[in-house]
Amino acid sequence: MPELPEVETVRRGLAPTMEGATIEEAELRRGDLRFPFPPDFAAALRGGHIVALSRRAKYLLIELEDGAVIIAHLGMSGSFRIETDEEPAETPGDFHHPRSKDSRHDHVIFHLRKPQGRYRIVYNDPRRFGFMDLARRETLADHPFFKGLGEEPTGNGLDAHRLASRFRGRAQPLKSALLDQRVIAGLGNIYVCEALWRSRLSPMRAAGTLTDEAGGPQPQLVVLTEAIRAVIADAIEAGGSSLRDHIQTDGSLGYFQHSFAVYDREGVPCPRPGCDGTVERSVQAGRSTFHCRRCQL
Repeated sequence: MPELPEVETVRRGLAPTMEGATIEEAELRRGDLRFPFPPDFAAALRGGHIVALSRRAKYLLIELEDGAVIIAHLGMSGSFRIETDEEPAETPGDFHHPRSKDSRHDHVIFHLRKPQGRYRIVYNDPRRFGFMDLARRETLADHPFFKGLGEEPTGNGLDAHRLASRFRGRAQPLKSALLDQRVIAGLGNIYVCEALWRSRLSPMRAAGTLTDEAGGPQPQLVVLTEAIRAVIADAIEAGGSSLRDHIQTDGSLGYFQHSFAVYDREGVPCPRPGCDGTVERSVQAGRSTFHCRRCQL
């Protein structure tokens, strides 16, 4: 499943085309994806003017001038591509696991109009684990998808003191605590493994050990907070990890996967200078965990 940096990459790729455009038609080629489309979804969007594309956790938000917001989730295999009549969509580069371009899996097409011309934003999803919903901007915070979500790892709200308040007294393994979307929104398995390696912390360590007696952050929690920010920023800058089959909206590959220190590198020597350990794989709550037992304590 695409993680937060991948969704942010998609947002940045779509924004120049979608922002400022009018939806001439929302073409639905089936009645559902993972869930059924909202009643009268296509009719409600017809003529809508897109004012902004934003993101909350792993959700893409397409904001319309009338206050409606299209909520889109890519699921396991969903992707968007941009098409015009003059310049057919292309996918440059070599891909180990390319995203589908089979038109049989083109389930939603937004036909857009801008002063520069007409565009098609095509949502393709072979597994149909993605979904779309429609909400009002003023009630978005109370929507079931967003209510209770934690701080964004890219925002100023994430700091060591806030994490300390969530970790205090918790015997839960650190990795599991970080994957809790009520703690940090949108932080997934890949980047938790990478942030823990950068901060030299074991994923099995109890989350509560990173707080002091007064409930404040230990120095290691400050380092972890900075590592989370840094690994997400680096991945966004690189265009997302492209793990398995993620591609950007222009078809180009994200290259952060080539910078993984531990994720999916079982049996490889730890890349930390001076460490003679080996990257190991274990399973926590059904998820693969990659870490170096020698330098992550």
